[in-house]
Amino acid sequence: MSTDPASIPVGLEHTFEREVLFEYTIAHHNPKLPPVLSTPAMIGMMELAAARAIEPALAPGEITVGTRIEVDHLKASTAGAKVRVWARYEGAEGRFLAFSVTAYEGEKQIGRGRVFRAIVDPSRHGQKK
Repeated sequence: MSTDPASIPVGLEHTFEREVLFEYTIAHHNPKLPPVLSTPAMIGMMELAAARAIEPALAPGEITVGTRIEVDHLKASTAGAKVRVWARYEGAEGRFLAFSVTAYEGEKQIGRGRVFRAIVDPSRHGQKK
């Protein structure tokens, strides 16, 4: 049985902190660039926070997958910095789950935006309906 997105309570949240490892930096991919947190790495953290926020509301075996991002990367964070990422479930938009997301290094906001996810059964993911 699939979870109805409309039945999920608004306000589910998740926060975690992660150190910016060198492999999360743009310099890892191009040594000519500075060792600062890459935008894709920040987005990955935001998606993880959103996925974790919604997990308690899903039926056994269900997962969520990313479908859309609307994110601003506002400031750089160097390798070794501690980044705190937060996601809050804002409600369903059709079959898509919408989340507000932010990222901070200390008190400095480094990213913000919205992440959208969809509920899937991994055993059926990719099958045509």
